[in-house]
Amino acid sequence: MMHLKFHVTDQVRGEKNIYNLINFGFFDGVIFDTITMTEDEQDNILDRISENYSAHSKAPVECVSMHFKDYPTVPSNNEPVLREIVRHAIELHGCKNICLLTGFKDHPESEERLEVFLDEIHKHGLEVTDDHIVYGDFWYGSGEILGDDIAGGKVSMPDCVICASDHMALGLIERLKKHGIRIPEDIVVLGFEGTVEAAIAVTSLTSYESNFMKCAANAVDEIRKQIDPGKEIIPFEPDFDKLLHCGMSCGCPPDYIYSSKAFRDSLYFTGRNYDKDIINENIDIGLLMENYVSEQLTESETPEQCIDKIFQNTYMLLPYRNFYLCLREDWLDTDADTTEGYPDKMRLVMADTNVNELCFSDQSESFSFDTSLMIPRMHEYTEEPCVFYFSAVHFSEKMLGYAVLQRVLRNSYHMNLVYRNWLRLVNNSLEMVRVKHRYVMLSIRDKMTGVYNRRGMYEGFKKIRQKASPEDELMVCVIDMDGLKYINDNFGHNEGDFGIKTVSKAASGIAGDNGICVRAGGDEFFVISAGRYTEQSAEETEQRFISALKKLSDSSGKPYSVTASIGCYISRMGGKLVLEEAISQADHKMYIQKQQHKAKA
Repeated sequence: MMHLKFHVTDQVRGEKNIYNLINFGFFDGVIFDTITMTEDEQDNILDRISENYSAHSKAPVECVSMHFKDYPTVPSNNEPVLREIVRHAIELHGCKNICLLTGFKDHPESEERLEVFLDEIHKHGLEVTDDHIVYGDFWYGSGEILGDDIAGGKVSMPDCVICASDHMALGLIERLKKHGIRIPEDIVVLGFEGTVEAAIAVTSLTSYESNFMKCAANAVDEIRKQIDPGKEIIPFEPDFDKLLHCGMSCGCPPDYIYSSKAFRDSLYFTGRNYDKDIINENIDIGLLMENYVSEQLTESETPEQCIDKIFQNTYMLLPYRNFYLCLREDWLDTDADTTEGYPDKMRLVMADTNVNELCFSDQSESFSFDTSLMIPRMHEYTEEPCVFYFSAVHFSEKMLGYAVLQRVLRNSYHMNLVYRNWLRLVNNSLEMVRVKHRYVMLSIRDKMTGVYNRRGMYEGFKKIRQKASPEDELMVCVIDMDGLKYINDNFGHNEGDFGIKTVSKAASGIAGDNGICVRAGGDEFFVISAGRYTEQSAEETEQRFISALKKLSDSSGKPYSVTASIGCYISRMGGKLVLEEAISQADHKMYIQKQQHKAKA
């Protein structure tokens, strides 16, 4: 999920539309990670999700870390870790003059972290002066401002700064160093959250990982108590020793193994020994960017090619159990774009598996399903606990669909920047092929009716020939609307256009799955198809068209009737010359019928 404060607002809107997909009626329990969803400056996404939940579910719900509405809340469980940070500064390094840098003023998490820091400092018999209680925003800039204030004397020089986030601590370290203040000789700096940035910084930061795993485990346990009351629950207990990662910022021997691993995971490899274990367990950003995936996807000439190339590159997302790509049924229609919500039906256009389940990229195997299911196979039983990651597929704010990645719950690797950037490449390639498709359609389709034009007729006929069996014959019908001038003169050209569209609709109906409809020009249409025909097939097709057109005309409520003349001709299957001859023969038969109509008028 993109950060909700990301500056490209259209991208954020496209990403967070995924929350509209959730069908809370399917779930036995719900956990709201409230902190991560309170940074939306455009609208309160939590309120919208809560309304959806309240309307469709009675399942037990828990919030983690931060209270929201009247829902029960599991506390962050970071208190033991926060106290350990203070103890590290005081007991190990002898710090007495401590400055505290926390997040936003009055923010629940900021105030909680500050309160724990202060309480533990007081338990050690120390005090914190007012100028050493500083509020920031959890980001680098807050640390930089504090560094300037310390160097300039606005904040008195402490011997230690404890920061409520690594990012603030890293900003502080770099700014203090620019002012000639030595770390840790002059000031010890400690962080919180155990980020990768802390481990690989030039002056690596001593930091404690968040105890969020304990918080999340407690939330699951609370829901389990409500679902299965009386059942045994084995509490999750973290190993606090493993949460501390020492760096250069406090003077302790750095945790080189942790820093080395973080550094290696962050490297952009242009060349690497990608053995089987690496490919199957953790593909880095270097392989994604150096493997020409972007070029492979964007060179696609047709939607079918694009989907197939996405399928060929899903290995970049390993490890996974299954991957699904779901798109709007009309995703290629750029005139039908939407930015909010999802249609009632979605189409599964691609599936890949590593467990011998659903696997295809051929569009003949794609199928529609009710969007309320989210993904059909999500509801099938699996022996191993699994997690499904739902991600928006969109271009800017335009919704195209969503992707679903199913992983075994025990996988050590989680969603990372490889998947995020892989999806961006997919989004861009889908939009590019949509634009290509639109221009192709404009060149071979009639704008008013949507059926093939003359140029498109030959493309369509080529496909008919490719699909036809040796025993199939060619049927060509020529259709010409009756009385178009009368309708135009008496009711206006808009009504004349309605008549043309009505004839087109009836003509498309008789084309069937094995045929095409062509607007040859003005009010004239061709229907071309292949099949096993009898001597009566031409006459039967003509009658089906006349009946369909009459039904459409009668139901329109117009003060005029829409009628047309039709002639159908059957011949052997052949090339372009045979098609033109068949059109000529069908046109002759249509002309005879038109003369009969005029004689009766």
